[in-house]
Amino acid sequence: MNVEVTPLPGIGVRKEFPSVNTRRRIGVIDRRDGTMDLIMSKAENPDEADHIALSGNEAAVLAGLLGAPQVVEQPREEQRQFTDLITRQLSILDRSRYDGRRLGDTQMRTRTKASIVAVVRSGQTLPSPGPDFTFTAGDVLIVVGAAESLEAAAKILLDG
Repeated sequence: MNVEVTPLPGIGVRKEFPSVNTRRRIGVIDRRDGTMDLIMSKAENPDEADHIALSGNEAAVLAGLLGAPQVVEQPREEQRQFTDLITRQLSILDRSRYDGRRLGDTQMRTRTKASIVAVVRSGQTLPSPGPDFTFTAGDVLIVVGAAESLEAAAKILLDG
């Protein structure tokens, strides 16, 4: 069985394969920040995938359940260089107050000092969205900032 590997610039790598039994594509998005998304899509439309975000620990446990050896990953060089700068993925959930609204409506940078540097939508990376960019439920935002800024950004997206 062939595994397709697709680089996602600034995000990580998408790895997937076609499932003969379910007529779906199954895979993971291995993100640079150490988290992973379990993805499953229909064979005829791989860009429209269901995502389940997994922390590094959750990914390791799932790998163990599937029979893969658990590997403890060393911190990446780029993460060690900038210990006060963190990248986090935040989602626009169904029924979010920002579904259908513009990035500028969040006032994210002004309110939190965090920056939305990219949006992943249906497997496509949209870098450097401007204030007129309109969010859609299911969008995964790539947000950069200090830990407290990212916590505030997550709160804004959840609570407004």
